[in-house]
Amino acid sequence: MSNRKTAVGRPSLRLKSKAERRLLLGHPWVFSNELEMTAEAKALDLGTLVRLETHDGRALGVASFNRHTLIAARVLARDPEAEIDKVFLLERLERAMRLRERLIDGPYYRLCHAEADGLPGLVIDRFGETVVLQCNTAGMQALETPLIEAIDKLLQPRRLVLRNDSPARTLEGLEQETRVLDGTAGGPPEGPVEVQEYAARFLADPLRGQKTGWFYDQRDNRRWVAQLAPGARVLDAYCYSGGFAIQAALAGAESVTALDRSESALSLVEATAALNKVANRIATRRGDVFRKLAELATAGDSFNLVICDPPAFAKSKKDLPPALRGYRKLTKLAANLVAPGGYLVLCSCSHHVSAEAFAEQCARGLADAERPARILHRASAAPDHPVHPQLPESDYLKCLVFALD
Repeated sequence: MSNRKTAVGRPSLRLKSKAERRLLLGHPWVFSNELEMTAEAKALDLGTLVRLETHDGRALGVASFNRHTLIAARVLARDPEAEIDKVFLLERLERAMRLRERLIDGPYYRLCHAEADGLPGLVIDRFGETVVLQCNTAGMQALETPLIEAIDKLLQPRRLVLRNDSPARTLEGLEQETRVLDGTAGGPPEGPVEVQEYAARFLADPLRGQKTGWFYDQRDNRRWVAQLAPGARVLDAYCYSGGFAIQAALAGAESVTALDRSESALSLVEATAALNKVANRIATRRGDVFRKLAELATAGDSFNLVICDPPAFAKSKKDLPPALRGYRKLTKLAANLVAPGGYLVLCSCSHHVSAEAFAEQCARGLADAERPARILHRASAAPDHPVHPQLPESDYLKCLVFALD
């Protein structure tokens, strides 16, 4: 890492007495109630880089600052004089890319996973020659220009998509937007891009799809679950663009039903099924998942493998009680459709729901359905979604695979 120093004049921000303990253990956040909010601090622009100091003036590092948010400061470097510029960003992204290239074949992965990769609030997904980034914090938004320059130098993308439309930006006081920039190699026509995942080929929509257009975090879970699919009747609920469904069909499923409420997502499922030459074994159904699961059970349908990978039920702490009830109800409805000796896959991407709480609600739902079961597999996100050791919030994905009697 570079030892370059910044010019003098970076504003200082002091923590209250004894508030530095977490930072000294490696935590990357400072909360607003841990800072001395002086008039000078309140006047700083959103995303301003500041020198963090203890109550008695000892340096702690450099961070981006946002006076409006609960997480008021996010640490970028422990060296308080470090220059945060294109060179700094390029070094961080190069380090992240070397790790991904060691773990994953091909340029299809999450390149940057925010705090875990040392760039708080920044998400970058790589789709071959298309790169999608989200600047979810004011600090990253303020660094947009050098960040784009660093990405261009590192990857030479043909197209750069800025999916700055996450709810987190509203909390940061930022506008939501989606922009497309031609990369250094010139941009191709806008539209879905191809993603390679093991032997499967998928279509992702970086402009109009959920999040960045694809969910790399479930890569290894899709592969693991596919080994249960040969000869099976499979239901993929909340299928989105067909990640689990396509892998199951390629693994030899007898038939796959892909269920989602989004017409555009189901269109991608159908196009992807044709791309992988499994269209004859995949059928799409549109509708609300809870309602459709109940209708399928009433009709007497059953499946050997049922997969439920819903969007986040708890997007904030206040959503936690109804979210837990939702996971329990979803488990019951899904379990009612699993044939004896079949398998049930349940996932949660709500970081407010702990692994223990999720497992408890799944167990209660199975009991409600009167289905004895065994847990075969517990998993989290793929390794291109690393977890910050001081941020349990970054370990958000839970995947449980059950064998049902």
